[in-house]
Amino acid sequence: MAGKPRILHSNKDMIWSLIPLLAVCALVVVASGNCSVGLTGGASDDRTPAFDVTTALRADARALPFPVRLPPTPEKWKPNSGSTQPVGGSFVSNAGWVTASGAYLQLSQSGGKEEDLVSSIAGDSRVFGAGTREVGGRQWVTYTGDGKKIWITDLGDVRIGLLSRGPDSEMEQLGSSVLAQQPLPRSPS
Repeated sequence: MAGKPRILHSNKDMIWSLIPLLAVCALVVVASGNCSVGLTGGASDDRTPAFDVTTALRADARALPFPVRLPPTPEKWKPNSGSTQPVGGSFVSNAGWVTASGAYLQLSQSGGKEEDLVSSIAGDSRVFGAGTREVGGRQWVTYTGDGKKIWITDLGDVRIGLLSRGPDSEMEQLGSSVLAQQPLPRSPS
């Protein structure tokens, strides 16, 4: 055990001692498969938690006082969230997907007023009216702000809202899809 006396050890010696230790730790972590960098962020990413949107929207249709629709979505879109919350004098049913482009796309359905739905979808963001557009044979009022795009259409007994930061084409696809569906069965009153 011949070496330098302890008093002659420097920070450089400590760094050279730590490098092999850190290399071994990194090798163990990578080999175990328990870590990931998460650079893809796409819908096929297994780190995106799965959510049963079909069951959630069917439950909302039975419990809420307005019609709820279940749109078919592309196979590459992964449902990852859902919620029901009060808004204005009604409720809002939310479902979200991570699309093939890696963007989050939310569908909101509410029996409340348009302004209440916009406020609920926008959260803390400030959004402003940005015009209208036609999708799925219906007029949608558009809002933008803080990088978010919100589209709302009024079907009389329900307002449908979409939220995304992704491409308009995916919002158009979901908007057309939801409008083409009949409302899910409701509980007998």
